[in-house]
Amino acid sequence: MARLIAFNKPFDVLSQFTDKGTEGTTRQTLSNFINVPKVYPAGRLDRDSEGLLLLTDDGKLQARISNPRHKMEKTYLAQVEGDLTEEALAQLKRGVELKDGMTRPARAKRVSEPDWLWPRTPPVRYRKSVPDSWLELTISEGRNRQVRRMTAAVGFPTLRLIRLSIGPWHLNDLATGAWRDEDPKAAPFTR
Repeated sequence: MARLIAFNKPFDVLSQFTDKGTEGTTRQTLSNFINVPKVYPAGRLDRDSEGLLLLTDDGKLQARISNPRHKMEKTYLAQVEGDLTEEALAQLKRGVELKDGMTRPARAKRVSEPDWLWPRTPPVRYRKSVPDSWLELTISEGRNRQVRRMTAAVGFPTLRLIRLSIGPWHLNDLATGAWRDEDPKAAPFTR
């Protein structure tokens, strides 16, 4: 049976097991946290983003989770710079024009800063003169840095980004840097 792992990826960790960066630099990778043979990320999560990353040893399952053709929804919590407006939310819900084309409509809502959220290391820069807001955004695409580009396009750059869910799999109370096994049969598609 396929193995599926949910990992709460910390900030500044690469979504790969080895670092192919420049010589002399040492960056944290998945191997600093997960010692499970033959599992690979199903999709990616940028180094400066946090939250749910799925890993599996099943190539077909990996492709179904990560391929945008399947339109698997991903939900993010974003801390954005500025006082988020209803117009910006409406734009995100309609779709946003990016350099690589129009995004699909998203589900977007303003939320309060969660009380369960772990501190980020290093912390997000704080500026007294500029407020920030929190946004929950659900998309069904996987373009490069899409959420950050979408929030910037509507005038609210992302300061912190946390993926909460991928399809039926949720971060829930998984601590940052921790992982757990998940049921691969929860996938919303047949194998």
